[in-house]
Formats: sequence, C-alpha cells, structure tokens
Amino acid sequence: MSGHSKWSTIKRQKGAADIKRGMTFTKIANAITIAAKLGGSGDPQSNPRLRVALETARNANMPKDNVQRAVDRGLGKLPGQRLEEVTYEGFGPGKVAYLIEGVTDNKLRTTQLIKNMFEKSGGSLAGQGATAYMFDKVGEIKVKSKGGQRDEEELVLIDLGASDIEDFSEGGEQKYLVYVESPELFTMSNKITQADFEIESSEIVFKPNINVEITDLEIAKKVLNFTESLEELDDIQKVFANFELE
Repeated sequence: MSGHSKWSTIKRQKGAADIKRGMTFTKIANAITIAAKLGGSGDPQSNPRLRVALETARNANMPKDNVQRAVDRGLGKLPGQRLEEVTYEGFGPGKVAYLIEGVTDNKLRTTQLIKNMFEKSGGSLAGQGATAYMFDKVGEIKVKSKGGQRDEEELVLIDLGASDIEDFSEGGEQKYLVYVESPELFTMSNKITQADFEIESSEIVFKPNINVEITDLEIAKKVLNFTESLEELDDIQKVFANFELE
C-alpha cells in the first residue's frame, strides 16, 4: 500500500467522518479560485486546471453558487482575501518524504503551522527540492470496473494509453487507478468515458518513485495520523507521501 495512491482507501476504512474532513468546500473553492486566477479564464475548455477543479466540485456536490463565486473571485470580479499557492517539502515520522500543496491568504501563518506540525511529529520541514525528486508529476484517474475480468479491463485501459495501472477493491467494488502523463489527463479521461467506464475522479498528482517501507506498527500509526492531520487543514490542498504499508 503506497503513499498517495491508496491513502484514500485507508481513509474509507477509518470511517466516513474522516473522509469528509479531507475535502471541504473551502478547499475546493480555493482550488477553483487559484485555477481561474492563474489560468486567466473562467472557461474550463481553455483552462485545464480549472476543468479539474470544477470536476472535483461536481463530485463533492458543491452548490453551483459557491462554484461561481470562487471563479469570480479568481477573475477579480469579487472582493476578498488574496490567495497564493504554497508548496512544502519535508520528512515526517519514519523518515517518510512529504510533498504538500496548499492555498493560503497568509503564507507566514501557514508555513509556521506546517513547520510546527513536522517538528511535533519527530520530522522536519525541508527546503525546496529536498523531496520533490522522489515524486513524478502524473495524471491519475480513478475508474470503476465494468464488472468484467480484471486482466481484460486492464488491457483495454493500457490500449487506451495508460502508462501504469493499480487495481484495488473499495467498498466491495473492483476499481483502478490509471496513470498517464500529466498533459494527457483530459484526453485520457475522455477515452476512458467513451469506452463505457465510469470515472470517479481525475487529477494531477505526485506519484512516489522512491518508497519507504514501514513495518513497525507504532511508526505506521504515527505516519497515518500525521498525514491525516495535514489533510484536515483548510490551507492544505493535497498531501503526497512515499510510505508503503504491508
């Protein structure tokens, strides 16, 4: 079980309440605002990053009024606090590498908070480039099985253009994590949909290329609790880690 790929599965095993904390409307709105701002457009067809953020909002059943306000704020049509992107790198419990993406209206406050959390976990916040080389930026598409044979469905997904596939079971259902080069995320999502697969999510992620195997139960607990505590912060959008659990 590796860091980012199966972290959502761990959360589901920990309970529905924990899942909801990981993706609040505040986080989604901030992601939409930043995407509209940096992309300079409220049109998802010409702004791929906004398209992904809007898809996340739809999957979370975020009200349309909230979505539109977030877009308008990013385009400067509404007053509000100035948001900026932040990225943090560091080492947590068990020397696990972390790459963290966030959006904040107060960078100094968020940086100090993250620094304190790393230190309390027994780890340390590191400088730029300290862990980034341990991750590859890729597109990740979560796909539900159509109920066919796993090998046959994986072969179809590979033929469509998948560079890597991980299969897993969630809620008694067979599912796949399909990886593609990040620029191909939207194109591949369309191909998968046209092949009659149901897509549950699609996003740009940082997939570990160097993993740390955790075999000690107490360290595993610390890693999971630390990762979850990071995800619960409204200023944090995504947490990527390179741990592997048996």
